[in-house]
Amino acid sequence: MAYRVIEGGITAAKGFRASGVHCGIKKQNLDLAIIVSDVPGKCALAYTQNKMRAAPIEVMMKKDPKMLQALVVNSGNANALTGSKGLYDAREMCALTAEALNLSEDLVGVASTGVISRFLPMHKISGGVAKAASELGRGREADQLAAKAIMTTDTRMKEAACEVTLKDGTIVTIGGITKGSGMIAPSMKVLHATTLSFITTDAVLAKNANAKWQDMMDTSFNMISVDGDQSTNDVSMIIANGKAGGPPVDNDPAFWEGVRYVAQSLAKQIVIDGEGATKLIEVHVRDAKSSREARSAARSIISSSLVKTAIFGADPNFGRILAALGNSDASFKLDEVKLMVSDDDISVTLFQKGAPTMVPASQDELNARKILSGKKVIIDLWLGVGHSVGEAWGCDLTYDYVKINADYTT
Repeated sequence: MAYRVIEGGITAAKGFRASGVHCGIKKQNLDLAIIVSDVPGKCALAYTQNKMRAAPIEVMMKKDPKMLQALVVNSGNANALTGSKGLYDAREMCALTAEALNLSEDLVGVASTGVISRFLPMHKISGGVAKAASELGRGREADQLAAKAIMTTDTRMKEAACEVTLKDGTIVTIGGITKGSGMIAPSMKVLHATTLSFITTDAVLAKNANAKWQDMMDTSFNMISVDGDQSTNDVSMIIANGKAGGPPVDNDPAFWEGVRYVAQSLAKQIVIDGEGATKLIEVHVRDAKSSREARSAARSIISSSLVKTAIFGADPNFGRILAALGNSDASFKLDEVKLMVSDDDISVTLFQKGAPTMVPASQDELNARKILSGKKVIIDLWLGVGHSVGEAWGCDLTYDYVKINADYTT
């Protein structure tokens, strides 16, 4: 393993500070965060593909920044479907933050999450930006304040960090925070979640990292699903300020393995905290024709409401899993398909060589129900047409999910 997991979050890397404050968008919880680097950093961003893009997404896509030094994020209000006023307000958030930090407005990014189609209370945000700018800090308290300030229906903050030792001995740090609990089925593309994810590093990036960042998305945030709905506000970004020194890491596999760890850790934390969720579901697809087809099959299964509800009810209805495979664009040979469910202790094969292998009322069925009753369910699926693999993560769909979303705006 090329990286070492450490305790930390968004300020774990050298030269980053953060804060989180309550400005009044929410009744009492923290609702505005600022993240800032001591110097401008190279950045890569990925955005939602939902055609109903929120105002901050439109503003950031138009900016198309290659460098960022600060980021302002509010929760409780998505600033989505808010017309020209929403665009003005998103730009104003950048301007207010730039003024408070004495930075160029071009170096400030913006993101929002919360209720759709409500105007931002800019008089409250203005005061919040000033307060957050005056309370910037480093360390665990600052990490946690920022992580909490971007939460909506999340029940816990989500952060991760690691260190990577480069070949010349330089130690670089990667840290990140994310939020997400419902409206989670990201499909983010570079330059083209609600999932908001921000990763910082003190490593040196010499070139544009968009291609590498897209690969990170396709093996982390784009492979999760809580409810199959892609948000209007999904955004994910990395900022590298180079404060650790050392050689550029653009093509360093060890560095990107560390980034992938942080991204995947944050992605898994999202689905574990899915609205009403009681179980983490992992899908591993093997023997696929290509990695793209493997990911397609895994994502199709993890996004299926029928699969999610069957697992919630601990029902080993393998037909739902295979039907979801059939709805993907992945190739397979039915006579070679093998389906297994497991946890950390036992495993049961449900389907193999074109036929079911689990006999009703047998010990295998009892074991399968026991697996599906646990907190973690692993689905392994062999397609029999190649050597590629893919993985996706999701959660069960429960009664509480309906309750939470039936009165979300109230």
